[in-house]
Amino acid sequence: MGRNHARILASLDGVEFVGAVDPAGDPHGSLHALPGVPVLHEVADLLALGVDYVVVACPTALHEEVGLQLAAHGVCALIEKPLAHSAEAARRLVRAFEERGLVAGVGHVERFNPALQQLRARLEAGELGEVFQVVTRRQGPFPHRIADVGVVKDLATHDIDLTGWITGQEYATLAARTVSKSGRPHEDMVAVVGSLADGTMVSHLVNWLSPLKERFTAVTGERGCFVADTLTADLTFHANGAVATEWEALRAFRGVAEGDTVRYAFPKREPLVVEHERFRDAVRDGVRRGETGGIVTVREGLRTVEVSAAVLESARDTGTLALATAPAPPVTPVTSEAPVTTAAVAAANAVPETSAAATPTTPPATTPAVPPVSEQPA
Repeated sequence: MGRNHARILASLDGVEFVGAVDPAGDPHGSLHALPGVPVLHEVADLLALGVDYVVVACPTALHEEVGLQLAAHGVCALIEKPLAHSAEAARRLVRAFEERGLVAGVGHVERFNPALQQLRARLEAGELGEVFQVVTRRQGPFPHRIADVGVVKDLATHDIDLTGWITGQEYATLAARTVSKSGRPHEDMVAVVGSLADGTMVSHLVNWLSPLKERFTAVTGERGCFVADTLTADLTFHANGAVATEWEALRAFRGVAEGDTVRYAFPKREPLVVEHERFRDAVRDGVRRGETGGIVTVREGLRTVEVSAAVLESARDTGTLALATAPAPPVTPVTSEAPVTTAAVAAANAVPETSAAATPTTPPATTPAVPPVSEQPA
């Protein structure tokens, strides 16, 4: 992932890409076409260049260590998802950046997919009426670049974040089951069912063992169903039937009534480019705590980590969990003291097997991620 960040930073208007950190050097030659951009071995070397913000694209277990180092030096950060390996680590990152008034975001890039942005706008406009259910499916072949987390933290966090974002609701309850079939210590498949604060049903199926690659989001409501395909960035609306089907044999296949199906046309920009533009603008213009400035804030990233921890806890205990509502942050001004001039990416050249670390240190011990939840009988 770091290579993609480096590609975009190198051509992003208003940003000077000044360096990358990768203890392995540049084994894939990703920066050969960028003369003058050094590949450094430690985050301290990067900080010595005087950067305004850093993209953290190292293994999840190192997010906390690198993020705290950046915050301590007054540097803004865009941290790849998930924000941290545990809810406790994520809370420490939120506190570190917020106490120093620094802009920090999380790389939940699906929010910038044009299909989901169109879907959210149409839901906010009331085009679907009351929302009944959100269903997501995210599956595909095993990603060899991931070694330190399972499918819940690597992939399901996309669906957890986008579901809360498009509906504007938090998770209220959930129950989950996982399986591990690849011989690794982490889960390869997860099935989640639950409800949001307003009673909307949710269902997530996620795995990285399928030869079929799928990125599917369906939102069903009183006027029909929106279906978003984030692989092709297509959004389709299936309206409730308004015309009765009189052909009895056909009714067995299509139902008693048929409605219109519409596939919308809209501009489709690369989501990662849009994510970087939003973060650049947030650092340059400043945002207020409690507001987003168009980015996914670390506090929002924390909530996703808490829900993903609840998914793993439910799967482990085979129970249904009720999730506490996240507290609202205080609203205080947060501004950038200098215009955006330089940016860097930690681990710009991800090693395929593990993704290169930003610092050649031993990853911090993993703390069990236990969100503020109370267990209920299944």
